Amino acid sequence: MKKVILALSMMLSCFVSQAQERTDQWGVPYVKLNNGVEMPRFGLGTFAVSNEDCKQACLVALKDGYRHIDTAHAYGNEKGVGEAVKESGIPREEIWITSKLWPTEYGEDTTLKAIDEMLKRLGLEYIDLLYIHQPIGDYMGAWKDMEKAYKQGKVRALGISNCDAKDEAFTALVEKTKVKPAVHQIECHPYAQRLEVRKKHEPHHIVTECWFPLGHGDKTLLNDTTIAQIAKKHDKTPVQIILRWHIQEGFSVIPGNTNPDWIKENISIFDFSLDEEDMATMRSLNKEKRFYNMSLEQLEKFVFSYPMK
Repeated sequence: MKKVILALSMMLSCFVSQAQERTDQWGVPYVKLNNGVEMPRFGLGTFAVSNEDCKQACLVALKDGYRHIDTAHAYGNEKGVGEAVKESGIPREEIWITSKLWPTEYGEDTTLKAIDEMLKRLGLEYIDLLYIHQPIGDYMGAWKDMEKAYKQGKVRALGISNCDAKDEAFTALVEKTKVKPAVHQIECHPYAQRLEVRKKHEPHHIVTECWFPLGHGDKTLLNDTTIAQIAKKHDKTPVQIILRWHIQEGFSVIPGNTNPDWIKENISIFDFSLDEEDMATMRSLNKEKRFYNMSLEQLEKFVFSYPMK
């Protein structure tokens, strides 16, 4: 019963927030973050993509209407993102760029220098949204420097990533900081709808942004017969139904791809809507089944042994 009430509450809040949002010429909705800055709720993810492939994917995406690109220092392709922004011919202020700091860059004085280096790699004067990538190491020291960069105009909004792995980090970053996190990037898709984490976001007006929105290409999810039926009903693909569900649930979603046809397919979700029955059916698929299941201990070992490019 509690889950039903929570789902209904989220559905209502989602409809209210969407009614207050503006959309661009492609139909992409923008959300007003808790600091007043507007962010497109649909974008391109660039995880595990080389600099050159990233650049080409970004150029295709920007041509097709994407205005939000997500990268990270650990991805090693920030340069490609920055080059695509410049070569696109689109005014910088129309493109939302996010990046993430790796834990080896955390700490007062250390992080501020890392942000300057990030700007050099991107070839940009500012970053729209800057995340701490993992809740490992001196993330509080990093946040203090991020707040300085925010006040200096080098960053427009601050966010957290993967802090669902460490509740202590989430609590500290929302309760013991001057500039509050505006976005939390976590794994989220129809099989893992992350109800409890989303509930924690609500009091702080934190936007949920989803990585692995397609289950990292999991065939079980993409071939789910229930999703296939909804896709047939709307003459859309299962991928488009899943991404449309993310949008109507109120999330920001950043599917990654380098295939021009799939990049276009992914954003072609703003010419239809899922009805209430469709949304209820999609919510019923939740199993809280994640595809990334590294423990905190494993994460710590991974973070400090990761070969930064």
